Amino acid sequence: MGLQVEPTARTQMLIRRPVADVFEAFVDPAVTSRFWFTRGSARLREGDVVTWHWDMYGVSAQVAVKSLQQNRHLRIEWPSPVEWTFTPRGADATLVNITASGFEGSDEEKVAQAVDSMGGFSFALAGCKAFLEHGVELNLVADHHPEAHVQGGA
Repeated sequence: MGLQVEPTARTQMLIRRPVADVFEAFVDPAVTSRFWFTRGSARLREGDVVTWHWDMYGVSAQVAVKSLQQNRHLRIEWPSPVEWTFTPRGADATLVNITASGFEGSDEEKVAQAVDSMGGFSFALAGCKAFLEHGVELNLVADHHPEAHVQGGA
């Protein structure tokens, strides 16, 4: 029997920082590179395509910014759709929700991609929280698969 519902990856985290700070952490690669990818070609702007690099793994991804509402919402295609919503919780906290969907392949491949995406985005949120709240870089993404690091990678 095939899937009755297409798999969707969802994760969320409360980050105890103002919504403007949290939103900026995901659109400015100078900040995002402190907790997720190694470097990005440019800050996210609606309609642009940027490149994110994970130098430790020798991989990069083209990211198309489909919509961006300052301090509220971000939607990219990477290659499947990923959406962030930023909900203020008072003046000093933000609930970040991330949803990834549109996975391709066999049913088993779609499920595996959704599970992997949920894990990756959970790492990104946890890393963002540690960095924004405490100034700590946890290296979660790099340390998740140390055996996959390439020679000369960050």
